[in-house]
This record gives sequence, structure tokens and C-alpha cells, in this order.
Amino acid sequence: MSRSAVYLGVAGVASIAFGAITLFWPGISLVALTALFGAFTLVYGAFALAAGLNLLAHRSTDWVPYVLGGLAGVVVGVVTFFAPGLTDLTLIYVIAAWAIIVGVFEIIASLDLRDVVKGAGWLTASGVLSIAFGVLVAARPGTGALAILWLIGAYAIIGGATRLYAAYRIHGVQSDVKRAVASTMQPQS
Repeated sequence: MSRSAVYLGVAGVASIAFGAITLFWPGISLVALTALFGAFTLVYGAFALAAGLNLLAHRSTDWVPYVLGGLAGVVVGVVTFFAPGLTDLTLIYVIAAWAIIVGVFEIIASLDLRDVVKGAGWLTASGVLSIAFGVLVAARPGTGALAILWLIGAYAIIGGATRLYAAYRIHGVQSDVKRAVASTMQPQS
């Protein structure tokens, strides 16, 4: 389960990096934005998929949302790279769909973890943020990808920060469990 926290943390860092690049590089072209988004979803998806497969290997029942969300990220990343001539409208819908799918799976994962992890609500917040972002972007597609760049960047940074905090909380719970188990194994004097 410790690897899952690391994978979630790396996905959060990738999200923050993507958001920072889009915010601090406002002259980015649509082709560069498409490539950047494809790389981000591929990295995020790969780490979410790795977290799910790690949970599956440990016979946890919480693996499904991670695997499905990770596969969605990998598929969107691959499609983005193999179809770089996407129009800005198509890119906006791809970004919106991906955000909604990830949001749904993050909420499902947080519900699975709510009895195990004290801070699982942060993963719920990240999921709600993803869904709200996806709906907002899909509802206003005529704005154009470059015009909503600040929204994409802000979403990525805030979503990444909530994922990092969720990973921190998951890691903290795992450390607490290890200490408790270790203290019961110590010989009593």
C-alpha cells in the first residue's frame, strides 16, 4: 500500500508541473499544449495504473478505480500523441472527458478508503474538482483551449496539490500501522 501513496504523490507532482508550465508559459502553441497534455495524461495514467496494479498484487479490493482511471489516462495520452492534429475544440472535449473520468474514479477510490485513511476526503475533493472542471470546460468549449489556459493550469495545480496531500495522508496511516504492529511485537518487560 506504501507504493500506492508514492504513485499518487508522483501523479500529483506531474499534475502540478503540468499546471505550472501552462500558467507560466502563456504563449504556448496549441500543438505544444496538446503534446504537453498528452505527456501529462500518459504519466498520470501510468502512475495511477501502477498504483491499481500494486493494490491488486496485494489482493486489495480498492484496485478497480485506480486501474480504470489509469487506463483512461494512458489511452487519452496515446490518442493525443497519435492524433496531434486535434482541433482545439476536440482537445477541449478530450480534456473535459478525461477530467470527468478521473474525478469519478477518484471519488470511488476515496469512498473505498474512507474507513482506512483519515484524510480520504482530500481525494474526494480532488475528484469533485476534476468533475467540476470537466463540466465547466465542456459547457464552454467555444472559448478555445488557449483562452482557458489559466483554468487548465489552475485545475492541474489544485488537483495535484490535493492528490499530494491524499498521498501524504495515506503514507501517514501506513506508517502509524507499521509502528503499532512493531510495538506489539516488542517483548514486554
